Formats: sequence, C-alpha cells, structure tokens
Amino acid sequence: MFKSLAIAGAAAFATLAFASSSQASIYVMGQTLAASCSKAAIAGSDAQDDLQVCERAIREEALSLEDRAATLVNRGVIQLRRKSFDSARADFDDALRLNPRLGDAMINRAAILIAESRFAEAVAEIDRGLALTMETPEKAFFNRGIANEGLQDLNAAYRDYAKAASLNPAWEAPKTELARFTIRKR
Repeated sequence: MFKSLAIAGAAAFATLAFASSSQASIYVMGQTLAASCSKAAIAGSDAQDDLQVCERAIREEALSLEDRAATLVNRGVIQLRRKSFDSARADFDDALRLNPRLGDAMINRAAILIAESRFAEAVAEIDRGLALTMETPEKAFFNRGIANEGLQDLNAAYRDYAKAASLNPAWEAPKTELARFTIRKR
C-alpha cells in the first residue's frame, strides 16, 4: 500500500526527538517498594523521591528475579526521564542480564540511542525488542518511528506511527506525529 504513496514529513522532527520518545515501564503488583517504583515509572515520574524508592526496593527488598528485573527497568525509566543516560543504560543492561527476554529494556535502551542521535542502532535495538516479550509494543513502534524519521526514512516512520496508533487508539502521541505527514499518490 505505501509503495504507491509519497510521504512527506513536516520539518518538526528535530523538535525534541527524545522528548517525544516513549519509555516502557513494567507493572509490579503488590504493596511493596518495587510496586511503588512501578507506579511512579508508569505515571511518568522523574522525581528524585521516586528514584530513591526504586533504589530502596532494589537494595532492601527480597525480590523475585522477575520483579528485580522489572524494578531495574522502572528505575532506568525514571533515570532516562532525568536524562541520566549512563545510569539508565546500566539499569537496562542489568535487567537484561537477569532476564534476556525483556523487550521493554531494549526499547528503553533504544530511547537512549535516539537521544544520542544514533538512529540506526536504535532501529536495530527496537527490532530485537519487538521479537521478545513486551508489555506495550505501541511504544516500540512509536520510538522506531522517531528513529526512522531521524534516518530520513519517512515511509517507515509513517508506518511505525500508524502501527503505534492502531495498537493503542486512545494514545494521542502517534496521532500527533501522523498529523505532520502529507500523503500524495504518485
């Protein structure tokens, strides 16, 4: 379908590619510090207090391997929002050492690569993450759209934003990105 269309993106891509990237948090159940860390990451927090809750959960709680990996991802997400890229990357790497099937950790590593304008590496990381277990694949497609747009592959970017929008129709971010594109028949 897209082969017969010319897609042009508005020049607004450069406006905050990282700021519009999406992070994938992992839900941890219960009344624990790890669950509080999870809630903060899911809610979009970048607060120092929430980061400390995550650190305490990792340091003080007897977590299952799965919950420890999830808490590392969630702490990494908060650090990513704080633009502490090295610390966030270390958390995502540690989570993947505990659970190599965590696609969410790879998607978050890709968000760091996007922030560093390493778009081709971000696409590769997202592709690996999509092949694994993910809680919110729409975030992967959204981030891959950003990376593809950074690579000037507007057709791929458009398809990725459209896929993100179809996976989560209530999420406005992909719709906002799609609105910047003009599609013309060739």
